[in-house]
Amino acid sequence: MNAPSLIMRRQASHTAADAESLLQRGAADDLAVFNEPPDAAELAATLVALANDHGGLVVLAPANASPDSLADLTQAACLLAQPPLILPLPELLTLPGGLAAVISVPPGLPHVYSVRGVFWTRMAAQNRPLTTEELRRLLLQRDPGSAGFEASAVPGARLDDLDSARVRAYVQALSGLAAETMEEVLLSRGCLLEIGGMLAPTVAGILLFGRDPQRFLRSAEVIAVRYQGADMSDEFVRQDIRGALPQQVRLAEAFVSDHMRRSNRIRGLAREEMLEYPISVVREALVNAVAHRDYAARGEGIRLLMFSDRLQVYSPGRLPGHVTLANLLAERYSRNEAIVQILSDMGFSERLGYGMDRMVRVMREHGLPPPQFTETAAGFEVTLRNGGEMISAPAPAASETPAVRWRGLNFNPRQEKALQFLAQRGRITNSDYQGLEPEVSAETLRRDLADLVDQGILLRVGEKRATYYILK
Repeated sequence: MNAPSLIMRRQASHTAADAESLLQRGAADDLAVFNEPPDAAELAATLVALANDHGGLVVLAPANASPDSLADLTQAACLLAQPPLILPLPELLTLPGGLAAVISVPPGLPHVYSVRGVFWTRMAAQNRPLTTEELRRLLLQRDPGSAGFEASAVPGARLDDLDSARVRAYVQALSGLAAETMEEVLLSRGCLLEIGGMLAPTVAGILLFGRDPQRFLRSAEVIAVRYQGADMSDEFVRQDIRGALPQQVRLAEAFVSDHMRRSNRIRGLAREEMLEYPISVVREALVNAVAHRDYAARGEGIRLLMFSDRLQVYSPGRLPGHVTLANLLAERYSRNEAIVQILSDMGFSERLGYGMDRMVRVMREHGLPPPQFTETAAGFEVTLRNGGEMISAPAPAASETPAVRWRGLNFNPRQEKALQFLAQRGRITNSDYQGLEPEVSAETLRRDLADLVDQGILLRVGEKRATYYILK
């Protein structure tokens, strides 16, 4: 997995004006500014102090600094922390006086951090050691015992069990971290562990970059099911989604998109498609489930269930740390900091927890009920409701044809007859359709049904001779 020397730079979300404003503002409880180059231990103490408090920013703006030196200094400081800090990559900005690096320390990190045995915090714009009582309270609050599973070694896993192409693609998409080899990148991001002079993948490394993660963690999967009605029944479409976590998110989102109801409305002279659920909210629920679940809990995976009136995403593991249903939208805590940060690096979402309030806002903007958050005995569940208007229309009157019921969509007379059959029987097979249209070729009828699936009217269930179709 060796590679040429790598200098990665994070694309800046701050502007040069932002950095100048921070420099003028000066040090604060949530901001540290270094106009002279600190040593790695001094920078590490500041990063740890912010991490043990409520997060913040560090601005490095020493004169004549090079991008490589700032990146090296940041990486060295993160590795001095115990446990090592996994942070967003620094943003490098060009200012009139030279180069500056902005390092963000998110709130809600899962551990209590130290540097060379000292646990630091931030107060009155200064770093100071935590008192014994403060340290005790922080340890109880953050519950580090439940947060370290992703950083543990995977028994039997070797470097060869990581997909080097996936690692390379991740590295090439990044910017802002200095490293000599791919292994150093993975070490700094919590995906490798050094044991007895040898490198071994961590749980996070296997889940994010493994060739076959389920070989080592069988329950690390998403079970996706689409039911026809509002309750579980014998008629359903199921997909067991495995692979690395980024692949699981993409496939789960595709499953929802493929099985989501759609309607059409006319706005002006154009026909506008309306989705059952905002896809951004679905994506946020899926990413949070994958990033947030407790991978130490064996025996069950994430469950994605679609019903006629709702969508449910369940993830094993109760709310972590000090987060409760009452403070869910305000508090931040990452059980799996490496998984969360790397999914964020890959563009899936911001760091865990920031999307919950966004989900509420987007559902409201679409005229839908807010998401329902539920903590169960062993997990956490998000429920999205579709409002019912799109799909809970009254049953068609005897005189109402499919063309009237689904006004705005294009059906041929054969398809209208198939939809009438479905409205009466609940399902239709290729043989049923052939009986309705005995003079038409089997291939033409197959294309008719496939077209109704593509339009989002029907769901195909089963394979080969066992295939039948139901109404979405």
